[in-house]
Amino acid sequence: MKTITIYTDGACSGNPGPGGWGAILQYGPHTREMSGGEADTTNNRMELTGVIRALQALKEPCIVELYSDSKYVIDALSKGWARSWRAKGWVKSDKKPALNPDLWELLLDLCQVHQVRTHWVKGHAENPYNNRCDQLAVSEWQKLKR
Repeated sequence: MKTITIYTDGACSGNPGPGGWGAILQYGPHTREMSGGEADTTNNRMELTGVIRALQALKEPCIVELYSDSKYVIDALSKGWARSWRAKGWVKSDKKPALNPDLWELLLDLCQVHQVRTHWVKGHAENPYNNRCDQLAVSEWQKLKR
C-alpha cells in the first residue's frame, strides 16, 4: 500500500463567511496542491473539506500521514470522538448535537478506505507545508470576498 503525506488547512473571513481550504498531497517526488472555497461557510467546515477533498483525490486505498493545525479535526479523529458522535446519532457526550455531521460522515467513510494517521501541527509556525496550505485557503476566500 502506498504511503501518502497530506497537509491541509481551512480559513474563513468571518465565521460564518467566505471560506477556503488548501491541501498538499505528497508521494515520493510528486507533489500536488489543491484548493477550493465556499461563499458562506465556517472555519471548521473548511478544515474538514480540505481533508475530505484530499482523501477523495486518492485513486486507491493508501496509508495516509495527515497533518493539520485543526485540533477539531485531529482530536475528533484520533480520540474517536467523531465515531462516537456517529454511533450516538450525531449527539456529543454533553448531549448537544455534533456540528457538521454531513462532512464527518464523508470523512469517516473515507477513513474506512484509507489508513489515516493523524498529526497535529502548530498553525502559522515553522511548517512550510502547513503555511502553504494556509496561503491556498486564504487565497480562495479572498477570491470570494471580491
